[in-house]
Amino acid sequence: MAIDPRTIKLALIAGGTSGEREISLASGDGAEEALREAGFSPVRLDPANKEDLAILVQQPFDVAFLCMHGRGGEDGSIQGMLDLLGIPYTGPGVWSSATAMDKNKSKIFYERAKVPTPTSLCLTQGYDQAKLDEFVTRVGLPVVVKPVCEGSALGVEIVSEATELTPAIARSFELDTAVLVEQYVEGDELTVAVLGNAEPFALPVIQIVPRNDFYDFDAKYAPGGSQHICPAPLSESVTARAQELGIAAHKALDCRCMSRTDMIVDKEDQLWVLETNTIPGMTQTSLLPDAARAAGMSFPELCVKLIEFALEA
Repeated sequence: MAIDPRTIKLALIAGGTSGEREISLASGDGAEEALREAGFSPVRLDPANKEDLAILVQQPFDVAFLCMHGRGGEDGSIQGMLDLLGIPYTGPGVWSSATAMDKNKSKIFYERAKVPTPTSLCLTQGYDQAKLDEFVTRVGLPVVVKPVCEGSALGVEIVSEATELTPAIARSFELDTAVLVEQYVEGDELTVAVLGNAEPFALPVIQIVPRNDFYDFDAKYAPGGSQHICPAPLSESVTARAQELGIAAHKALDCRCMSRTDMIVDKEDQLWVLETNTIPGMTQTSLLPDAARAAGMSFPELCVKLIEFALEA
């Protein structure tokens, strides 16, 4: 679908009230620059401001470009509003966004699609300690503790000592009402971006080399926090399998337009899917634009492609 950017009334939505607000604003800055370079004249809107939401309702937008991260933006909330308003938008729909945001629910659909994912136990307040002890005995230490519905690795901890587990779980409960305790898989961190609707395709695989023990919030966003190697230095077979799993995860969660799935490749070259992001970061140095560049697609070209997919869907 060829579009003329000069004729498209485009809402660029970034900000919101989640713990990832500042990252969302940075994505908005990166996308706005790329969109203007592509010839669009985006109207920048922040859902944290009711006045901006009123503009979204009152003006006849042709499409919305989403740079929302975290709750209220990546969880299906803004998507539901846009559906009611009849405004097409970049990224997956309500169900896909809400399911991908919930790491426990997404694992159910990975497993149904035979997408390998580390075994885990979901805890709520007042959890059964005996069940937790049984799980840890079965999978061994270390384990990963993470809030179920937070992004950007907020609250994620690797716990190596039994005495550290309860405090780590308590810290995760400060961020969410449900906590995932997950089998730890040692290996290299990879991410696979996928584009498309009916016939999704994978971009080159990226290997993430974090400065810290894992790809935590600091590694994601601090200057020099991580190195992105793209294409990842993998064998042809592992590369093909990673891309296959990225597409499988995209389909398992019924995604459209775009997704980015994080995974681990262990020492035996087995791949384990961790989670799928439905609105990947859109700064100049974010993983999705990096993968697109490795595929020969500039950041402005990527933005045009996402808008084409949104209008097509």
